[in-house]
Order: sequence, then C-alpha cells, then structure tokens
Amino acid sequence: MISFENFSPQEGIPIYLQIIRYFKRNIVAGVITDGDEVPSRRVLSALLGVNPNTIQKAYRILEEEQLMENRAGAKSCMLITKEQVERIRREILESDAVSVIQSFKEMGLDKNEAIRLIENLWN
Repeated sequence: MISFENFSPQEGIPIYLQIIRYFKRNIVAGVITDGDEVPSRRVLSALLGVNPNTIQKAYRILEEEQLMENRAGAKSCMLITKEQVERIRREILESDAVSVIQSFKEMGLDKNEAIRLIENLWN
C-alpha cells in the first residue's frame, strides 16, 4: 500500500493538487510502481484530515490521466508504464523550471546571469 507518511501539506496550494503532485513525484522517483495498492478514499481522508471529496477529486484526476485504476468492490491500484513515467518527469521538470525562471526574472537576473548561477550551483 502506498504510504503517505512523508506527505506534508503546504499553505496556498489546493490539497487535491498536492496529493496529485505527491503521487507523481513518487512515481518518477520509483517509490510508486505499477500495481501498487492505493489507500481507500476514506482511509486517506482520515489519515490526512481532509474531506473525502477532496481525495475523490484527486483520485478522479489520476484515473482520468490513466495512472490509477478504480476497481469496484476491490482495491484501487496504480497503472504505471515507462512512457507515463517519462511524461510525468518532463511535466514536473518543465513546471519546476518555469517557476525558477519566473523567480530569476522577478529578481532582475538576465539569462546569462541565471545560467552562471545554475552552473555554479550544479558544480
């Protein structure tokens, strides 16, 4: 069963989006793999202290993205392919890069300064 012991909510971001992000980052990290059992909506709702409808919303989106399979009368599980892992990795990296670039621009860094900063930090 997928563990949520490392899940830590952040202010200002809808919880259902944080749950989706948690799943996706753990998929890319290899922590969540194909066939892993998903906590029930009620169990995860109680564990995180959120409304069950919030969990339902997150799970519905994961199902729409074909990352999760809801089995009536049985445990839900993850449906993960190599292609999905690569798609999610690109999605996360692009999103994170956009945030960093926006921060650089807000702080007045030009492209060359930003590249130098990244190169220095990389090393």
